[in-house]
Amino acid sequence: MGNSDLDKLETKDRQPGLEHRMEPEPDYMPRYPGSGRLKGRTAIVTGGDSGIGRATAILFAREGANVAVVYLDEDQDAEHTREKIEAEGAKALLLRGDVGEKAFCAEVVEKTRAEFGGLDVVVANAGEQHARKDVTEISEEQLFCTFRTNLGGQFFLIQEALPHLSRGASIICTTSVTAYRGQDLLVDYASSKGAILSMVRALSSKLAPEGIRVNGVAPGPIWTPLIPASFPPDKVEDFGKSSPLGRPGQPNEVAPAYLFLACEDGSYFTGQVLHPNGGDLVGG
Repeated sequence: MGNSDLDKLETKDRQPGLEHRMEPEPDYMPRYPGSGRLKGRTAIVTGGDSGIGRATAILFAREGANVAVVYLDEDQDAEHTREKIEAEGAKALLLRGDVGEKAFCAEVVEKTRAEFGGLDVVVANAGEQHARKDVTEISEEQLFCTFRTNLGGQFFLIQEALPHLSRGASIICTTSVTAYRGQDLLVDYASSKGAILSMVRALSSKLAPEGIRVNGVAPGPIWTPLIPASFPPDKVEDFGKSSPLGRPGQPNEVAPAYLFLACEDGSYFTGQVLHPNGGDLVGG
């Protein structure tokens, strides 16, 4: 990626970033034909307009699910995701709003059930991050916003969804490799992702008797809009190169982890976290 490409990328002035402005464009399309593993199911995917959320929503659609795509305000990206879902022969519902607001999460669940007649899979994926060189630069506002979106957005959605989930349902939370090894520039973000990890473990135990599985996915360096929206060009230039595989991952390399946990292939998984991170050994 040359400097001319970097000039065109999203800057860190806007979160969570716009995929249609990224160069190169992330790889989000599924790699293989579907096999009906989510046929007749309904899924909610937050942050579904772009990045890992988009790749997951499209993969779910290819496997037969109807998908409610929840996003903040990235209308163009969300519409593109809708087109791709419908091209797979599935139905899409776009829901615009802030997952950090409990009332909006209630609206998401209500509208999804009204549109599709039920709810089977919840992918709590939306998040934000703000790089700071010095911990003392993390303002009270930033700290609360990060936790409100990352942890609160997942907690509220799960709270609202639970009364409508039955045995066999799957909840999947996006945590991060930073929950395990930290990140010098993202102390508040890493902390929020650690809280999500603890939530997965607590909820899985709580809901196991009801037959509802709760798992997580902890991506490593994945090429999504959040990266150029968070870091200066020099950091973006080298993004992912320090991973054992020597490159950043693509959203369509992460989405299959969500599919596995959502469908019957993952029926004996609960309280677990999958690690698509390019070889970073964590979690011991």
